[in-house]
Amino acid sequence: MGMKTKIALGAVVGIVVIGAVSANAGDSDTGSADKGASASADRQPGGAKDAGAGAGADAGEGKEKAEKAEKAEKKASQAEQFKAFVEENGTAQEKEAVSHVTKVQGADEQNDILDTADVYTDFTGGIMGEGTGPAKLIASAFADWKQSENGLVTVYDADGELLGNGQF
Repeated sequence: MGMKTKIALGAVVGIVVIGAVSANAGDSDTGSADKGASASADRQPGGAKDAGAGAGADAGEGKEKAEKAEKAEKKASQAEQFKAFVEENGTAQEKEAVSHVTKVQGADEQNDILDTADVYTDFTGGIMGEGTGPAKLIASAFADWKQSENGLVTVYDADGELLGNGQF
C-alpha cells in the first residue's frame, strides 16, 4: 500500500469511530434512561402500574392535589411563599414583622457558595427608623425558611435603605 492510501484509510476509520461514539452517546442519554425508568416502576411495589390497578381513583386524586399544590407554590411570589411559611411556623412577633414584607429577591436560586437574598419592607426611616428591630426578626425568620452554607439576607426599608441583615 502506498502512503496516500494509508492516510485515506486512517481518515475513513477515524470518521467511522467518531460517528459510532457520537451515535452511542446519544442513545445512552435518551433510550436507556427511559427503559430504566419504566423497568424500575414495574419492580417497585408502589410503582406506576401497581398504583393505577390497586388504588383506583383515590391515588389519582391525591396525585392531582399534590401537583396543584406544587404549581400554586411555584406561582406564588417569593414574598408570598415566605409569608406563608412564617404564618405556619413563626412566632407572633415574627408574623407581625413579616406582615410588612413587600418583596423578596434571590431566595429561589442557591448554590451554597455565596447566596444572597434581599427582603424589602414598607418600614421607613432607614437604620435609625422603626424597622430596625423587626428587620432582625425578618432575617431570623428567613433563616428558618431557607438554609445555605454561606447565605446572607439583607432587609431594606421602603426607600431601599438598609435596615439589617443576617446569615441563613
